[in-house]
Amino acid sequence: MEWDWGFVADIMPTLLQGLKLTLIVTLLSAVVAAVLGLGFAIARRSANRNVARPVAFVVEFLRGTPLLVQLYFIFYVLPDAGILLPPLVAGVIGMGLHYATYTAEVYRAGIENVPKGQWEAARATNLTMRQTWVHVVIPQAVPPMIPALANYLIAMFKETPLLSAITVLELMNQAKSVANSSYRYIEPMTLVGAFFLAMSLVSVVILRWLERRYGRLGK
Repeated sequence: MEWDWGFVADIMPTLLQGLKLTLIVTLLSAVVAAVLGLGFAIARRSANRNVARPVAFVVEFLRGTPLLVQLYFIFYVLPDAGILLPPLVAGVIGMGLHYATYTAEVYRAGIENVPKGQWEAARATNLTMRQTWVHVVIPQAVPPMIPALANYLIAMFKETPLLSAITVLELMNQAKSVANSSYRYIEPMTLVGAFFLAMSLVSVVILRWLERRYGRLGK
């Protein structure tokens, strides 16, 4: 099969629309993962076992099951319980929850690296627990974590094709739709690979910059 530049020009707007949605899903999922991951990490450190143990179980359960299974459960099983979510929302929640379990471990490691003297100094100055977290612990713990968190952002971007299983019209799903309707696969699939490669290379450059800027803070 020969490469058809005219066909490429015809399908490019559709693929770019899919790429746009892919980036949106990735960024929204990253926000969910970052916020929930921090909540999971803090909850697992709770002195109350009734809080720490259930959260630990949820984290390990989500880490131990495939993302695709979780996406199917959210989109296809929850409607049986009366919870019907749009594909995009289900995808963001599924990816966000799944990766929150990984970011939680990154946060936990960062928090544990904060010197105990900082906690003691916060107590000595009569800071509340909230003030200790907001003004003392998190500002010191987060910067060294940024390179690791950026790695998970890249991984999330590369796993967005799984969302085609729940009918999200991301890049891969758009390419499959174009290919199935035209019976031409070489152009859309090659372009999908090129888009993912280009975005991954850009992400690697950004990651290296983050490592140089923030990685040394963890030493």
